[in-house]
Amino acid sequence: MVARPKILITNDDGWDAPGLAALRDLAAEIGEPHVLAPRDPHSYAGHRITTEAPLELVETAPNAYHLTGTPADCVRIALTTDLFPQIDWVFSGINRGGNLGADLFISGTVAAAREAALLGRPSLAISQYLRAKVPLDWETSKAMALPVIRQIMEEGCEPGAYWNVNLPHLDPGETACVVRCDPDRQPLDVRFERQGSAFRYSGTYRERPRTPGRDVEHCFGGSITVSRLLL
Repeated sequence: MVARPKILITNDDGWDAPGLAALRDLAAEIGEPHVLAPRDPHSYAGHRITTEAPLELVETAPNAYHLTGTPADCVRIALTTDLFPQIDWVFSGINRGGNLGADLFISGTVAAAREAALLGRPSLAISQYLRAKVPLDWETSKAMALPVIRQIMEEGCEPGAYWNVNLPHLDPGETACVVRCDPDRQPLDVRFERQGSAFRYSGTYRERPRTPGRDVEHCFGGSITVSRLLL
């Protein structure tokens, strides 16, 4: 009998986010999920880590904990201490919002997968792009994600590599194809409004520049994008 892989589940939206619950459900269909997620949201935190303060751990359910730390902290604790048995894969997400192109440098979701790669574990980050004022159905997200995750696990992860997946936000009844592509290198829509002595960001995610054939264009166009990233 083949042993089921032990899968670490983490995110940057916080331990009680619906996307984390969705990813845990998916992991349970594939292997044994073990959850260690940040207690608080850490969106846009990038690869920040904690070295000058204690990290408090709280058990929320069997094999599930939250930590007063960042997504990268959670991966470090999970993979380098005796909290869990040997972890075979690390899944980060499902993030509420896309992590495409330039987002890779600021995303806590992607940083968790990158930290796993640094520590020698195969990993993937998965995010759900959101269209404004369009309801999101997490069951649809799970249905899109499961076959993609299975395929990635079959292919595996070479040393120094990790995967980034983005799910499109579809209308009811639509289906999505899977596109392997590189991340876009264009910047985000960087605009600010001046309010006296202060500046407020006024850019719009949907209005970001995009390069033909890269992940932003494909995901905005309704495809599931899969990118292999290197350290």
